[in-house]
Amino acid sequence: MTTFADLGLSPKVLNAVEAAGYTIPTPIQAGAIPHALQRKDVLGIAQTGTGKTASFVLPMLTLLEQGRARARMPRTLILEPTRELAAQVEENFVKYGKNHRLNVALLIGGVSFDDQLRKLERGADVLIATPGRLLDHFERGKLLLSAVDILVIDEADRMLDMGFIPDIERICKLIPFTRQTLFFSATMPPEITKLTEQFLHSPARVEVAKAATTAKTVEQKLVKSGKKDWEKRAVLRDLIRAEDEGLKNAIIFCNRKKDVSELFRSLVKHEFDAGALHGDMDQRARTTMLANFKDGKLKILVASDVAARGLDIPDVSHVFNFDVPIHSEDYVHRIGRTGRAGRSGKAFTLVTPADVKHLSSIEKLIGEDISWLDGDLSTLPVSTEPEEAPRRGRRKAEPKRRPRNEGRERERPQSEIDILAAADKAKDAEEAPVVAEVAVAPRNADKPHRAAIKADNEQRRGKPSQAEPRRDHRRERDDLGSAPVGFGDEIPAFMLIDTKI
Repeated sequence: MTTFADLGLSPKVLNAVEAAGYTIPTPIQAGAIPHALQRKDVLGIAQTGTGKTASFVLPMLTLLEQGRARARMPRTLILEPTRELAAQVEENFVKYGKNHRLNVALLIGGVSFDDQLRKLERGADVLIATPGRLLDHFERGKLLLSAVDILVIDEADRMLDMGFIPDIERICKLIPFTRQTLFFSATMPPEITKLTEQFLHSPARVEVAKAATTAKTVEQKLVKSGKKDWEKRAVLRDLIRAEDEGLKNAIIFCNRKKDVSELFRSLVKHEFDAGALHGDMDQRARTTMLANFKDGKLKILVASDVAARGLDIPDVSHVFNFDVPIHSEDYVHRIGRTGRAGRSGKAFTLVTPADVKHLSSIEKLIGEDISWLDGDLSTLPVSTEPEEAPRRGRRKAEPKRRPRNEGRERERPQSEIDILAAADKAKDAEEAPVVAEVAVAPRNADKPHRAAIKADNEQRRGKPSQAEPRRDHRRERDDLGSAPVGFGDEIPAFMLIDTKI
Protein backbone atom coordinates (compact mmCIF):
# COMPACT_ATOMS: atom_id res chain seq x y z
CA MET A 1 0.00 0.00 0.00
CA THR A 2 1.37 3.41 -1.01
CA THR A 3 2.03 5.95 1.74
CA PHE A 4 2.94 9.65 1.62
CA ALA A 5 6.54 8.69 2.37
CA ASP A 6 6.68 6.82 -0.94
CA LEU A 7 5.69 9.86 -3.04
CA GLY A 8 8.99 11.78 -2.73
CA LEU A 9 7.81 14.63 -0.48
CA SER A 10 10.32 16.49 1.69
CA PRO A 11 10.70 15.63 5.40
CA LYS A 12 9.16 18.97 6.44
CA VAL A 13 6.02 18.28 4.39
CA LEU A 14 5.80 14.66 5.60
CA ASN A 15 6.02 15.86 9.21
CA ALA A 16 3.12 18.28 8.66
CA VAL A 17 1.01 15.61 6.92
CA GLU A 18 1.53 13.15 9.75
CA ALA A 19 0.69 15.86 12.28
CA ALA A 20 -2.59 16.39 10.42
CA GLY A 21 -3.38 12.69 10.86
CA TYR A 22 -2.92 11.45 7.29
CA THR A 23 -0.74 8.52 6.24
CA ILE A 24 -2.32 7.05 3.09
CA PRO A 25 -2.86 9.31 0.05
CA THR A 26 -6.04 9.28 -2.00
CA PRO A 27 -5.84 7.96 -5.60
CA ILE A 28 -5.62 11.46 -7.13
CA GLN A 29 -2.85 12.39 -4.68
CA ALA A 30 -0.90 9.18 -5.32
CA GLY A 31 -1.17 9.75 -9.08
CA ALA A 32 -0.49 13.51 -9.30
CA ILE A 33 2.15 14.21 -6.64
CA PRO A 34 5.05 12.22 -8.20
CA HIS A 35 4.52 13.87 -11.62
CA ALA A 36 4.32 17.33 -10.03
CA LEU A 37 7.59 16.74 -8.14
CA GLN A 38 9.23 15.86 -11.49
CA ARG A 39 8.25 19.31 -12.86
CA LYS A 40 5.80 17.83 -15.36
CA ASP A 41 2.50 19.36 -16.39
CA VAL A 42 -0.40 17.50 -14.78
CA LEU A 43 -4.02 17.15 -15.91
CA GLY A 44 -5.96 15.81 -12.94
CA ILE A 45 -9.54 14.62 -13.32
CA ALA A 46 -11.36 13.38 -10.22
CA GLN A 47 -14.75 13.77 -8.64
CA THR A 48 -15.13 16.32 -5.89
CA GLY A 49 -14.12 15.36 -2.37
CA THR A 50 -11.18 13.16 -3.37
CA GLY A 51 -8.37 15.43 -2.13
CA LYS A 52 -7.43 17.41 -5.25
CA THR A 53 -6.28 20.40 -3.17
CA ALA A 54 -3.59 18.47 -1.31
CA SER A 55 -2.44 16.89 -4.58
CA PHE A 56 -0.98 20.26 -5.66
CA VAL A 57 -0.35 21.93 -2.27
CA LEU A 58 2.03 19.22 -0.99
CA PRO A 59 4.36 19.09 -4.03
CA MET A 60 4.39 22.90 -4.26
CA LEU A 61 5.59 23.13 -0.65
CA THR A 62 8.43 20.71 -1.43
CA LEU A 63 9.48 22.61 -4.57
CA LEU A 64 9.35 26.01 -2.84
CA GLU A 65 11.84 25.12 -0.11
CA GLN A 66 14.62 26.56 -2.26
CA GLY A 67 14.63 30.27 -3.12
CA ARG A 68 12.77 33.39 -2.05
CA ALA A 69 10.28 35.69 -3.74
CA ARG A 70 10.95 39.29 -4.71
CA ALA A 71 8.60 42.22 -4.19
CA ARG A 72 5.53 42.13 -6.45
CA MET A 73 6.91 39.07 -8.27
CA PRO A 74 5.25 35.88 -6.94
CA ARG A 75 6.94 32.54 -7.50
CA THR A 76 3.75 30.49 -7.89
CA LEU A 77 0.15 31.30 -8.82
CA ILE A 78 -3.05 29.41 -7.95
CA LEU A 79 -6.27 30.48 -9.67
CA GLU A 80 -9.62 29.71 -8.02
CA PRO A 81 -13.15 30.52 -9.24
CA THR A 82 -14.56 31.76 -5.89
CA ARG A 83 -13.36 33.56 -2.79
CA GLU A 84 -14.29 30.63 -0.55
CA LEU A 85 -12.15 28.19 -2.53
CA ALA A 86 -9.22 30.61 -2.52
CA ALA A 87 -9.48 31.06 1.24
CA GLN A 88 -9.68 27.28 1.68
CA VAL A 89 -6.47 26.75 -0.31
CA GLU A 90 -4.76 29.32 1.89
CA GLU A 91 -5.83 27.30 4.95
CA ASN A 92 -4.22 24.20 3.40
CA PHE A 93 -0.92 26.07 2.95
CA VAL A 94 -1.06 27.19 6.58
CA LYS A 95 -1.79 23.64 7.79
CA TYR A 96 0.75 21.76 5.69
CA GLY A 97 3.34 24.55 5.52
CA LYS A 98 3.77 25.11 9.25
CA ASN A 99 7.42 23.98 8.97
CA HIS A 100 8.10 26.42 6.13
CA ARG A 101 8.57 30.16 6.20
CA LEU A 102 6.64 31.02 3.08
CA ASN A 103 4.72 34.19 2.35
CA VAL A 104 1.22 33.43 1.12
CA ALA A 105 -0.83 36.25 -0.43
CA LEU A 106 -4.57 36.05 -1.06
CA LEU A 107 -6.07 38.29 -3.78
CA ILE A 108 -9.86 38.12 -3.68
CA GLY A 109 -12.73 40.58 -3.97
CA GLY A 110 -14.32 42.20 -0.94
CA VAL A 111 -10.94 42.92 0.69
CA SER A 112 -9.00 46.19 0.70
CA PHE A 113 -6.54 46.69 -2.16
CA ASP A 114 -4.06 48.34 0.21
CA ASP A 115 -3.86 45.31 2.50
CA GLN A 116 -3.27 43.02 -0.47
CA LEU A 117 -0.67 45.38 -1.91
CA ARG A 118 1.34 45.33 1.32
CA LYS A 119 1.52 41.51 1.12
CA LEU A 120 2.69 41.69 -2.51
CA GLU A 121 5.39 44.21 -1.64
CA ARG A 122 6.85 41.84 0.96
CA GLY A 123 7.22 39.18 -1.75
CA ALA A 124 4.77 36.31 -2.20
CA ASP A 125 6.05 32.77 -2.55
CA VAL A 126 2.48 31.61 -3.14
CA LEU A 127 -0.15 33.83 -4.72
CA ILE A 128 -3.75 32.56 -4.48
CA ALA A 129 -6.23 34.65 -6.47
CA THR A 130 -9.49 34.90 -8.30
CA PRO A 131 -9.00 35.99 -11.95
CA GLY A 132 -10.79 39.34 -11.68
CA ARG A 133 -8.89 40.70 -8.68
CA LEU A 134 -5.58 39.40 -10.06
CA LEU A 135 -6.05 41.34 -13.32
CA ASP A 136 -7.09 44.45 -11.35
CA HIS A 137 -3.72 44.47 -9.56
CA PHE A 138 -1.85 43.74 -12.77
CA GLU A 139 -3.54 46.58 -14.68
CA ARG A 140 -2.66 49.00 -11.87
CA GLY A 141 0.98 48.07 -12.28
CA LYS A 142 1.22 46.57 -8.80
CA LEU A 143 1.98 43.00 -9.89
CA LEU A 144 4.44 41.27 -12.21
CA LEU A 145 3.91 37.69 -13.38
CA SER A 146 7.24 37.18 -15.11
CA ALA A 147 8.72 35.17 -12.21
CA VAL A 148 5.91 32.57 -11.89
CA ASP A 149 7.36 29.03 -12.02
CA ILE A 150 4.24 27.02 -11.19
CA LEU A 151 0.68 27.77 -12.33
CA VAL A 152 -2.29 25.92 -10.83
CA ILE A 153 -5.76 26.18 -12.39
CA ASP A 154 -8.24 24.62 -9.97
CA GLU A 155 -11.92 23.79 -10.64
CA ALA A 156 -11.51 24.59 -14.33
CA ASP A 157 -15.07 23.57 -15.23
CA ARG A 158 -16.39 26.04 -12.69
CA MET A 159 -14.20 28.71 -14.31
CA LEU A 160 -15.98 27.89 -17.56
CA ASP A 161 -19.44 28.22 -16.00
CA MET A 162 -18.57 31.58 -14.45
CA GLY A 163 -17.19 33.02 -17.69
CA PHE A 164 -13.54 33.19 -16.56
CA ILE A 165 -12.03 31.37 -19.54
CA PRO A 166 -11.07 34.62 -21.43
CA ASP A 167 -9.37 35.86 -18.25
CA ILE A 168 -7.56 32.53 -17.85
CA GLU A 169 -6.29 32.71 -21.42
CA ARG A 170 -5.02 36.24 -20.85
CA ILE A 171 -3.27 35.33 -17.58
CA CYS A 172 -1.59 32.30 -19.16
CA LYS A 173 -0.09 34.54 -21.83
CA LEU A 174 1.37 36.84 -19.15
CA ILE A 175 3.24 33.98 -17.44
CA PRO A 176 6.54 32.60 -18.82
CA PHE A 177 6.19 29.84 -21.39
CA THR A 178 8.57 27.61 -19.43
CA ARG A 179 6.28 27.40 -16.39
CA GLN A 180 4.90 24.18 -14.93
CA THR A 181 1.09 23.94 -15.13
CA LEU A 182 -1.12 21.83 -12.86
CA PHE A 183 -4.71 21.63 -14.16
CA PHE A 184 -7.53 20.12 -12.07
CA SER A 185 -11.21 19.63 -12.82
CA ALA A 186 -14.06 17.30 -11.94
CA THR A 187 -15.59 17.34 -15.43
CA MET A 188 -14.05 17.81 -18.86
CA PRO A 189 -16.41 19.59 -21.27
CA PRO A 190 -15.06 20.28 -24.80
CA GLU A 191 -14.13 23.88 -23.95
CA ILE A 192 -11.88 22.72 -21.10
CA THR A 193 -10.27 20.07 -23.31
CA LYS A 194 -9.42 22.77 -25.85
CA LEU A 195 -7.90 24.92 -23.10
CA THR A 196 -5.67 22.10 -21.88
CA GLU A 197 -4.42 21.45 -25.40
CA GLN A 198 -3.51 25.12 -25.72
CA PHE A 199 -1.66 25.72 -22.44
CA LEU A 200 -0.41 22.32 -21.23
CA HIS A 201 2.70 20.70 -22.69
CA SER A 202 2.64 16.89 -22.82
CA PRO A 203 0.71 16.66 -19.52
CA ALA A 204 0.58 13.57 -17.35
CA ARG A 205 -3.11 12.69 -17.28
CA VAL A 206 -4.28 11.42 -13.89
CA GLU A 207 -7.91 10.26 -13.97
CA VAL A 208 -8.92 8.29 -10.92
CA ALA A 209 -12.66 8.25 -11.61
CA LYS A 210 -14.86 8.54 -14.63
CA ALA A 211 -15.58 12.17 -15.42
CA ALA A 212 -18.87 13.45 -13.98
CA THR A 213 -19.54 10.45 -11.74
CA THR A 214 -21.09 10.66 -8.29
CA ALA A 215 -19.62 9.14 -5.14
CA LYS A 216 -20.93 5.67 -4.30
CA THR A 217 -21.20 6.66 -0.64
CA VAL A 218 -24.03 9.13 -1.41
CA GLU A 219 -27.62 7.87 -1.36
CA GLN A 220 -29.54 9.82 -4.02
CA LYS A 221 -33.32 10.29 -4.05
CA LEU A 222 -35.81 12.29 -6.12
CA VAL A 223 -38.80 13.91 -4.41
CA LYS A 224 -41.88 15.06 -6.33
CA SER A 225 -43.21 18.55 -5.69
CA GLY A 226 -45.66 21.03 -7.10
CA LYS A 227 -44.30 23.83 -9.22
CA LYS A 228 -45.14 26.68 -6.86
CA ASP A 229 -42.56 27.94 -4.39
CA TRP A 230 -44.78 27.53 -1.33
CA GLU A 231 -45.37 23.89 -2.29
CA LYS A 232 -41.64 23.23 -2.62
CA ARG A 233 -40.93 24.89 0.71
CA ALA A 234 -43.57 22.71 2.40
CA VAL A 235 -42.09 19.52 0.86
CA LEU A 236 -38.60 20.57 1.96
CA ARG A 237 -39.71 21.16 5.55
CA ASP A 238 -41.34 17.73 5.66
CA LEU A 239 -38.12 16.14 4.36
CA ILE A 240 -35.99 17.88 6.98
CA ARG A 241 -38.34 16.83 9.78
CA ALA A 242 -38.44 13.24 8.48
CA GLU A 243 -34.62 13.07 8.51
CA ASP A 244 -34.36 14.79 11.86
CA GLU A 245 -32.64 11.98 13.77
CA GLY A 246 -30.07 11.25 11.08
CA LEU A 247 -29.59 14.86 9.96
CA LYS A 248 -26.46 16.27 11.55
CA ASN A 249 -26.18 19.25 9.20
CA ALA A 250 -27.32 20.01 5.68
CA ILE A 251 -26.68 22.28 2.71
CA ILE A 252 -29.70 23.36 0.65
CA PHE A 253 -28.89 24.54 -2.89
CA CYS A 254 -30.96 27.02 -4.90
CA ASN A 255 -30.41 28.17 -8.47
CA ARG A 256 -30.97 31.88 -7.78
CA LYS A 257 -29.72 34.25 -5.11
CA LYS A 258 -33.25 35.59 -4.67
CA ASP A 259 -34.54 32.11 -3.83
CA VAL A 260 -31.72 31.66 -1.30
CA SER A 261 -32.88 34.73 0.63
CA GLU A 262 -36.57 33.78 0.47
CA LEU A 263 -35.99 30.17 1.55
CA PHE A 264 -33.70 31.27 4.37
CA ARG A 265 -36.36 33.64 5.75
CA SER A 266 -39.01 30.92 5.44
CA LEU A 267 -36.93 28.37 7.36
CA VAL A 268 -36.15 30.85 10.12
CA LYS A 269 -39.85 31.71 10.33
CA HIS A 270 -40.61 28.01 10.87
CA GLU A 271 -37.97 27.87 13.64
CA PHE A 272 -35.21 26.04 11.77
CA ASP A 273 -31.58 26.80 12.63
CA ALA A 274 -30.54 28.15 9.22
CA GLY A 275 -28.09 30.52 7.57
CA ALA A 276 -27.62 31.84 4.03
CA LEU A 277 -24.66 32.08 1.65
CA HIS A 278 -24.64 33.62 -1.84
CA GLY A 279 -22.49 35.79 -4.07
CA ASP A 280 -24.11 39.16 -3.29
CA MET A 281 -23.15 39.00 0.39
CA ASP A 282 -20.06 40.94 1.45
CA GLN A 283 -16.92 38.93 2.13
CA ARG A 284 -17.01 39.29 5.90
CA ALA A 285 -20.59 37.99 6.11
CA ARG A 286 -19.80 35.08 3.80
CA THR A 287 -16.72 34.10 5.80
CA THR A 288 -18.58 34.32 9.10
CA MET A 289 -21.54 32.29 7.84
CA LEU A 290 -19.31 29.55 6.44
CA ALA A 291 -17.21 29.43 9.62
CA ASN A 292 -20.35 29.09 11.77
CA PHE A 293 -21.55 26.19 9.64
CA LYS A 294 -18.18 24.44 9.81
CA ASP A 295 -18.05 24.87 13.59
CA GLY A 296 -21.54 23.41 14.06
CA LYS A 297 -23.15 26.68 15.15
CA LEU A 298 -25.57 26.40 12.20
CA LYS A 299 -27.41 23.21 11.31
CA ILE A 300 -28.70 24.23 7.86
CA LEU A 301 -26.96 26.37 5.23
CA VAL A 302 -29.04 27.68 2.31
CA ALA A 303 -26.63 28.46 -0.52
CA SER A 304 -26.26 29.18 -4.20
CA ASP A 305 -23.71 27.33 -6.33
CA VAL A 306 -20.98 29.47 -4.75
CA ALA A 307 -20.82 26.69 -2.11
CA ALA A 308 -21.03 23.80 -4.59
CA ARG A 309 -17.40 23.65 -5.69
CA GLY A 310 -14.54 22.36 -3.61
CA LEU A 311 -15.56 23.59 -0.17
CA ASP A 312 -13.99 21.17 2.29
CA ILE A 313 -16.60 20.56 4.97
CA PRO A 314 -15.89 16.88 5.68
CA ASP A 315 -18.90 15.89 7.78
CA VAL A 316 -22.00 17.13 5.92
CA SER A 317 -24.71 14.51 6.34
CA HIS A 318 -27.35 15.79 3.90
CA VAL A 319 -27.66 17.81 0.71
CA PHE A 320 -31.01 19.10 -0.55
CA ASN A 321 -31.46 20.44 -4.08
CA PHE A 322 -34.35 22.87 -3.68
CA ASP A 323 -34.01 23.50 -7.43
CA VAL A 324 -32.85 21.00 -10.04
CA PRO A 325 -29.58 22.50 -11.36
CA ILE A 326 -29.78 23.87 -14.89
CA HIS A 327 -26.28 22.64 -15.74
CA SER A 328 -26.07 18.91 -15.17
CA GLU A 329 -22.42 19.13 -14.02
CA ASP A 330 -23.53 21.23 -11.05
CA TYR A 331 -25.47 18.25 -9.72
CA VAL A 332 -22.24 16.26 -9.37
CA HIS A 333 -20.60 19.08 -7.42
CA ARG A 334 -23.61 19.78 -5.21
CA ILE A 335 -24.10 16.25 -3.94
CA GLY A 336 -20.32 15.97 -3.61
CA ARG A 337 -20.58 18.17 -0.49
CA THR A 338 -21.74 15.05 1.37
CA GLY A 339 -20.29 11.55 1.47
CA ARG A 340 -16.72 12.90 1.61
CA ALA A 341 -13.65 11.05 2.83
CA GLY A 342 -15.42 7.70 2.85
CA ARG A 343 -18.38 8.86 4.93
CA SER A 344 -21.96 8.13 3.92
CA GLY A 345 -24.41 10.86 2.97
CA LYS A 346 -27.83 11.52 1.52
CA ALA A 347 -28.87 13.79 -1.34
CA PHE A 348 -32.51 14.73 -2.03
CA THR A 349 -33.60 16.63 -5.16
CA LEU A 350 -37.01 18.30 -5.41
CA VAL A 351 -38.47 17.79 -8.89
CA THR A 352 -41.42 19.63 -10.44
CA PRO A 353 -43.09 18.89 -13.79
CA ALA A 354 -41.01 21.70 -15.34
CA ASP A 355 -37.73 20.01 -14.31
CA VAL A 356 -38.09 16.82 -16.36
CA LYS A 357 -35.73 18.04 -19.11
CA HIS A 358 -32.93 18.98 -16.69
CA LEU A 359 -33.40 15.74 -14.75
CA SER A 360 -32.94 13.70 -17.93
CA SER A 361 -29.67 15.54 -18.65
CA ILE A 362 -28.39 14.77 -15.15
CA GLU A 363 -29.21 11.06 -15.39
CA LYS A 364 -27.58 10.90 -18.81
CA LEU A 365 -24.42 12.58 -17.47
CA ILE A 366 -23.97 10.36 -14.41
CA GLY A 367 -24.97 7.23 -16.34
CA GLU A 368 -27.62 6.00 -13.93
CA ASP A 369 -31.27 6.49 -13.04
CA ILE A 370 -32.00 8.17 -9.71
CA SER A 371 -34.73 6.48 -7.70
CA TRP A 372 -37.83 8.28 -6.40
CA LEU A 373 -38.49 8.55 -2.69
CA ASP A 374 -42.27 8.23 -2.69
CA GLY A 375 -43.60 7.88 -6.22
CA ASP A 376 -42.74 9.83 -9.35
CA LEU A 377 -44.45 12.89 -10.85
CA SER A 378 -47.37 10.80 -12.15
CA THR A 379 -48.50 10.36 -8.54
CA LEU A 380 -48.34 14.11 -7.83
CA PRO A 381 -51.70 15.32 -6.43
CA VAL A 382 -53.43 18.34 -7.90
CA SER A 383 -52.19 21.38 -6.02
CA THR A 384 -54.65 23.53 -4.12
CA GLU A 385 -54.03 27.03 -2.84
CA PRO A 386 -53.43 27.00 0.94
CA GLU A 387 -55.32 29.31 3.23
CA GLU A 388 -52.13 31.19 4.13
CA ALA A 389 -50.67 31.34 0.64
CA PRO A 390 -48.24 34.18 -0.04
CA ARG A 391 -50.00 37.36 -1.12
CA ARG A 392 -47.17 38.60 -3.27
CA GLY A 393 -48.30 39.33 -6.82
CA ARG A 394 -52.02 38.85 -6.09
CA ARG A 395 -54.68 41.32 -5.03
CA LYS A 396 -58.13 40.61 -3.77
CA ALA A 397 -61.02 41.66 -5.95
CA GLU A 398 -62.11 45.08 -4.68
CA PRO A 399 -65.53 46.66 -5.25
CA LYS A 400 -65.60 49.42 -7.82
CA ARG A 401 -64.96 52.74 -6.15
CA ARG A 402 -67.53 55.44 -6.67
CA PRO A 403 -66.45 59.01 -7.50
CA ARG A 404 -65.13 60.96 -4.56
CA ASN A 405 -67.90 63.58 -4.72
CA GLU A 406 -70.72 61.18 -5.55
CA GLY A 407 -73.76 61.75 -3.32
CA ARG A 408 -72.23 64.73 -1.53
CA GLU A 409 -74.34 67.37 -3.35
CA ARG A 410 -77.41 66.29 -1.44
CA GLU A 411 -75.60 66.60 1.86
CA ARG A 412 -74.33 70.19 1.36
CA PRO A 413 -76.67 73.18 1.96
CA GLN A 414 -77.49 75.04 -1.20
CA SER A 415 -75.49 78.24 -1.50
CA GLU A 416 -75.80 81.00 -4.10
CA ILE A 417 -73.16 79.27 -6.25
CA ASP A 418 -75.10 75.99 -6.14
CA ILE A 419 -78.29 77.76 -7.20
CA LEU A 420 -76.53 79.39 -10.19
CA ALA A 421 -74.95 76.07 -11.17
CA ALA A 422 -78.35 74.38 -11.08
CA ALA A 423 -79.77 77.11 -13.31
CA ASP A 424 -76.96 76.61 -15.83
CA LYS A 425 -77.62 72.87 -15.89
CA ALA A 426 -81.30 73.48 -16.60
CA LYS A 427 -80.44 75.89 -19.40
CA ASP A 428 -78.06 73.33 -20.93
CA ALA A 429 -80.78 70.71 -20.75
CA GLU A 430 -83.13 72.94 -22.76
CA GLU A 431 -80.51 73.50 -25.48
CA ALA A 432 -79.48 69.87 -25.65
CA PRO A 433 -81.77 68.93 -28.60
CA VAL A 434 -80.38 71.78 -30.69
CA VAL A 435 -76.82 70.68 -30.04
CA ALA A 436 -77.68 67.13 -30.95
CA GLU A 437 -79.27 68.27 -34.19
CA VAL A 438 -76.16 70.22 -35.16
CA ALA A 439 -73.92 67.28 -34.28
CA VAL A 440 -75.62 64.97 -36.77
CA ALA A 441 -75.70 67.52 -39.57
CA PRO A 442 -73.67 66.76 -42.74
CA ARG A 443 -70.02 67.74 -42.66
CA ASN A 444 -70.33 70.12 -45.64
CA ALA A 445 -73.27 72.07 -44.16
CA ASP A 446 -72.69 75.73 -43.30
CA LYS A 447 -72.27 76.31 -39.59
CA PRO A 448 -72.87 79.63 -37.81
CA HIS A 449 -69.25 80.17 -36.72
CA ARG A 450 -67.91 79.22 -40.15
CA ALA A 451 -70.32 81.71 -41.80
CA ALA A 452 -69.07 84.49 -39.51
CA ILE A 453 -65.43 83.70 -40.34
CA LYS A 454 -66.23 83.70 -44.08
CA ALA A 455 -67.93 87.10 -43.87
CA ASP A 456 -65.01 88.57 -41.94
CA ASN A 457 -62.53 87.30 -44.56
CA GLU A 458 -64.55 88.91 -47.38
CA GLN A 459 -64.56 92.21 -45.50
CA ARG A 460 -60.79 92.08 -45.05
CA ARG A 461 -60.18 91.50 -48.76
CA GLY A 462 -61.67 94.97 -49.49
CA LYS A 463 -58.90 96.74 -47.54
CA PRO A 464 -55.51 97.70 -49.04
CA SER A 465 -53.05 94.84 -49.07
CA GLN A 466 -50.08 96.98 -47.97
CA ALA A 467 -50.09 97.72 -44.29
CA GLU A 468 -48.85 101.02 -42.97
CA PRO A 469 -45.14 101.04 -42.02
CA ARG A 470 -44.66 100.49 -38.36
CA ARG A 471 -43.62 103.57 -36.56
CA ASP A 472 -40.64 103.72 -34.31
CA HIS A 473 -42.35 104.83 -31.09
CA ARG A 474 -39.03 104.94 -29.26
CA ARG A 475 -37.65 107.61 -31.60
CA GLU A 476 -40.89 109.63 -31.46
CA ARG A 477 -40.80 109.55 -27.69
CA ASP A 478 -37.19 110.72 -27.66
CA ASP A 479 -37.82 113.45 -30.26
CA LEU A 480 -35.25 111.99 -32.62
CA GLY A 481 -37.41 112.28 -35.68
CA SER A 482 -38.03 109.54 -38.16
CA ALA A 483 -35.49 106.78 -38.61
CA PRO A 484 -32.91 107.43 -41.40
CA VAL A 485 -32.77 105.33 -44.59
CA GLY A 486 -29.43 103.64 -45.13
CA PHE A 487 -26.51 105.72 -43.80
CA GLY A 488 -28.44 109.02 -43.98
CA ASP A 489 -26.07 112.02 -44.02
CA GLU A 490 -23.17 109.98 -42.60
CA ILE A 491 -22.10 108.22 -45.83
CA PRO A 492 -18.45 107.07 -45.70
CA ALA A 493 -16.16 108.86 -48.15
CA PHE A 494 -14.93 105.68 -49.87
CA MET A 495 -18.48 104.95 -50.98
CA LEU A 496 -18.63 108.32 -52.90
CA ILE A 497 -15.59 107.56 -55.14
CA ASP A 498 -16.50 107.01 -58.80
CA THR A 499 -15.58 103.61 -60.11
CA LYS A 500 -15.17 102.40 -63.66
CA ILE A 501 -17.18 99.38 -64.63
